[in-house]
Amino acid sequence: MSNLARLFPLLDDVQLPDALPYAQMSEWELQFLYLLGRHHLTGADALVELGSGGGGSTYALALGLRENPRFDEGTGRLHAYDFFRVGKGTFASEKFFTSGAAPEDGNSFLDDFQTRLEPFLPFLEIHPGDIWRTSDPDDRTPIEFLHIDIAKTARVFRCVAERFLPRLRPGAVVLHQDFASPRLPWLHHSTGALLPYIEIAGPPIRSTLAFEVTRPLPEDVLRRIAEDAYTVDEKLELISAVQERVDRDHTGKVPFRPVLELAKAYVAHYDGQSERAWKIAEPLTTDAYLAETRADHFAQLRKAYEADRPAPSPAAPESRLRRLVRRAVRR
Repeated sequence: MSNLARLFPLLDDVQLPDALPYAQMSEWELQFLYLLGRHHLTGADALVELGSGGGGSTYALALGLRENPRFDEGTGRLHAYDFFRVGKGTFASEKFFTSGAAPEDGNSFLDDFQTRLEPFLPFLEIHPGDIWRTSDPDDRTPIEFLHIDIAKTARVFRCVAERFLPRLRPGAVVLHQDFASPRLPWLHHSTGALLPYIEIAGPPIRSTLAFEVTRPLPEDVLRRIAEDAYTVDEKLELISAVQERVDRDHTGKVPFRPVLELAKAYVAHYDGQSERAWKIAEPLTTDAYLAETRADHFAQLRKAYEADRPAPSPAAPESRLRRLVRRAVRR
């Protein structure tokens, strides 16, 4: 059993505050964050949350840390990264505002976030803005905990891979919050590349996959992940390796093997191989879970496939001899 697996039986006993800030994740995921802070993390190395949103996940983790006798609020630091604003490219919800909507004179919910997290500000460091600008490319400070809920695009994931993954050491904990999203296949094939060096905690907690680093991460592996240097076939093989380790989430409701199969279709789709993508995706349209929750994914992949199909060749003009033969036959 992994060190993290011992937290799973405690999930049902967690009682989080009713006034927890809004978060775009399930109660189970918030409970797991609390348990990590309360029973597992120490704060000896950096604690990093990429994609803090409205503050619900940050609050749950910080609350656990505050109740952890091993965590020193004077020296431990929880780093919160986010745009902290709504708008194109931020993937943020207006529910992150206290009022539930962006004010007319601005689109930043940073003040709302700080107000909600006020009890934990002494050990919370907030990094607002584009992660490429707010993270330090020269920072090599070891990371004890990395919560990734920001890698919605390949561009952002490259920043995560370049500036945060190399700082993980054996014993570090990583959470991929979007692991049930087939449109983010970089999360899946990068995890496949890391499998020899990590231990998956157990079944995903709803959309979140948790794992612990057990061996030093090789520089060449990290480089290939950051540079997206795997071929399409290699990526599909890496995702297949993850499918062998991950089945359903801990509630039994999210079937990760077909979810990851659909992620393979997006690997091909992003590479411009629309026919191959649809060939992978079409058999999955009969999966009940995917049909209900990912209909838009299938529509996107099918549209790309049909747009790329060659137009039928116009019929060749009938020759004079062939017309004479056809008339003769009719007689």
